[in-house]
Amino acid sequence: MMLQAEWLPIVLGGSFSEIYVVDASMMRLLHVNQSARNNLCYSEAELESMHFFDIAGTLPHEALDRLLQPLREGRAAHVDIETIHTRRNGSSYPVELRIFHCPSGPQPVYIAIGNDLSARLASADALSASETRFRAIVSNTPGLVYQFLLRRDGTITFPYLSDGCHALLGIDAEKLRADSSLFLQLILPEDRPSYLESMQSSAAGMKAWNWEGRIWVEKWHDTKWINLRSTPRALADDSVQWEGIMTNITESKLEQEEIRRSRAQLAELSAHVETVKEKERTRIAREIHDDIGGNLTAIKMALARIRKSLPADDAALAGKTDYVDSLVDRTIEAIHRVSVDLRPGILDFGIVAAIDWQAKEFERTAGIPCAVSSSTKDISLHTDQATALFRIFQEALTNIGKHAGATQVTVKLLLTNRSVKLVIIDNGRGIAASDLAKPKSFGIRGMMERASALGGQLTVSNAPGGGTELALRIPLAQEQE
Repeated sequence: MMLQAEWLPIVLGGSFSEIYVVDASMMRLLHVNQSARNNLCYSEAELESMHFFDIAGTLPHEALDRLLQPLREGRAAHVDIETIHTRRNGSSYPVELRIFHCPSGPQPVYIAIGNDLSARLASADALSASETRFRAIVSNTPGLVYQFLLRRDGTITFPYLSDGCHALLGIDAEKLRADSSLFLQLILPEDRPSYLESMQSSAAGMKAWNWEGRIWVEKWHDTKWINLRSTPRALADDSVQWEGIMTNITESKLEQEEIRRSRAQLAELSAHVETVKEKERTRIAREIHDDIGGNLTAIKMALARIRKSLPADDAALAGKTDYVDSLVDRTIEAIHRVSVDLRPGILDFGIVAAIDWQAKEFERTAGIPCAVSSSTKDISLHTDQATALFRIFQEALTNIGKHAGATQVTVKLLLTNRSVKLVIIDNGRGIAASDLAKPKSFGIRGMMERASALGGQLTVSNAPGGGTELALRIPLAQEQE
């Protein structure tokens, strides 16, 4: 008893809980510990003249008496209640009490041990508000919000699946949580390796998991494209859990496929148009050269005979025939120039010779030195490839002459085992990215279309030393390799 008497003040004063000793008959407060006094904002002297109902005013006398009756009759060891305590300033706070009955001693007492519930209730309210916001976000999010758990032993489970599970996968959330392997079974066999590889890669590097693939929904006999994006976090037991979202991307995939097909058809059409144009140019050039050129040559020969038959002293007629003869010469030159523009005959001697000839023509007409080097003396190309490469080279030189302000052009023609590469570098003002994106950049766009039609690639960039660098790579046909 002596030991108890020594410990009691320490226990009462040092407890974080509120402790009340209440007279069992009158419900007068006999003792209130420091924690309770601090929370109630009453002094010890003020509390000595108060009753328990003064601070727990929400409990009517009759109701409290009924709650405490099992204690008085010895039918219960303690009674737990929740009530509201009122502070000295009129404010209140929720409290939970565990009340004990001590019938021994000079007078029976109740001992009530209480805890302030304000922080717990505030936390619960915040959690409830957070859950409400989460449900609102999830319910308005297209797709399936989920948690995916990969355990250390390799087993998987879905701790959480939103209501969008059935709409996306055709499986109820409860069923998928009960048997997580159903999800892998939905994925088409040819797409499963990439799914598993991306999962393991995300887990190993703890980086975002982003995967696209197809699933077969048996319920609707339908194939869907889905995208899953999630963020991993390591758990204490070495498991990895992802939180993310799955969405149906079938429509966008079909649109992409349609765009791809349309672009392929457009490229085929463009290539066909270019082929038809080149054939038509060749035909026209041949007709001009053979028919009109032949006729003009015949006219020139006839004029020569007429000139010989004219009287030697008829200067007027001689002048007229000389004028017609010079006119025929200029027309023949014009026909030759048009024929060359339509289809340079130099292509018949190979692409290396054609590039070298065109460079010299550019140097002569534009006055800009143009040096050409080739890794080989001859490169055997299909007619369409040679024509396209030559046309791209012509367009590139035209652009340099119009826009670059260059004083030197360097051309390199390289042959590898699988492709032929043409590099054109000038020392002009360079090219900005905005110039490449201009709506009316038909020259560059046309060159890219020609390259693409042949399965090649064309890039235009600023050269390391200033100016512009155009690089064209065209794959060789299999038989040429």
